[in-house]
Amino acid sequence: METAVQMKYKVDPDKAEFAYLQLYEQLRDDIVHHVLTPGMRLPSKRLMAEETGLSIITVEHAYGILMEEGYIESRQRSGFYVVYQDQDTFTVAETVSSRKPLLQMESHVDGSEQFPFSVYARTLRRVISVYGDRLMAGSEPQGCLELRQALADYLARSRGLSCTPEQIVIGAGSGYCETILIQMLGAGKIYGVENPCFERTRKIYRAHGVRLDLLKLGPDGILSSELERTPARVLHVTPYNSYPSGITATAAKRQEYIRWAAEREAYIIEDDYDSEFSSLQKPEDTLFAMDPDQRVLYVNTFTETISPGIRTGYFVMPVPLIEDYVKKAGFYSCPVPLHQQLVLAELLNSGDFERHLNKVRRQRRSARKNR
Repeated sequence: METAVQMKYKVDPDKAEFAYLQLYEQLRDDIVHHVLTPGMRLPSKRLMAEETGLSIITVEHAYGILMEEGYIESRQRSGFYVVYQDQDTFTVAETVSSRKPLLQMESHVDGSEQFPFSVYARTLRRVISVYGDRLMAGSEPQGCLELRQALADYLARSRGLSCTPEQIVIGAGSGYCETILIQMLGAGKIYGVENPCFERTRKIYRAHGVRLDLLKLGPDGILSSELERTPARVLHVTPYNSYPSGITATAAKRQEYIRWAAEREAYIIEDDYDSEFSSLQKPEDTLFAMDPDQRVLYVNTFTETISPGIRTGYFVMPVPLIEDYVKKAGFYSCPVPLHQQLVLAELLNSGDFERHLNKVRRQRRSARKNR
């Protein structure tokens, strides 16, 4: 059994990022890049706290996130050990029913989790007062700059996803975004989708004449054997709480998706539906943020977080695809009314959106503890 690792971790008190996230990211990166290998024992919480000048609670928080995401495990009266493997392998016989999903969260927001209408109404009144007759004008094709900038700022601080407003396109829900992505990436390619997957996603692809390869899910994501077999050049995945299986891809499986895209020179459409309501201490890392080769397109909506009635979603494309978007789909008008976009921008900038998310996360964490 390997001994604890040599200490080298430092937290910068001048950085805006929380101390526990700085420690978590340093440890995670060392695990992914094989500085810390499977079976290696991490320093105890007390020793890590003494060496880094952090509190034991802060270290415990960082270790807790690493455990939730499958990088390490706690062994009784022994300590914390690295368990992350580069590639999880499953037999084809392993199916969704072979074991319980790592995380199974509610797919729909209940009454106690609905975005407060009073906040939405107050924000709408403020937008009408501030912008006046500008609200009668149209929007830029990709969506108004105010919302795209607000989204870029929000994604950076909440998901570690770095992008510019030029990479963001606003649309009327995920279906609109997927339609644009098909035109960008090409309907002639084979698209790999999770099996089972959200039925409407499958219908949208087939309505555009796309050939689908249905890839079987294992306990932690698409089976490795399915990824090796498929001739697909585009992979559509829901890494968090895939519907209807409830499966969440592990950290190792997410890295496997990224390697698959790099090796095939393929693209991944990352459907991040429902992830913001995760009861984890930190939302799962997005594939977009993890990918060094810019082969991931990130899709999300406000359907669960605010309301299905506002019919607003967005996607983020890697920089090399901006020119393709402009040529192949940049002529479309943004279908979301300007006032709706400005209300969303204000909710993001004011902090009201994240306050609501944090409230729901606290409720879900409490519910998990009481089960």
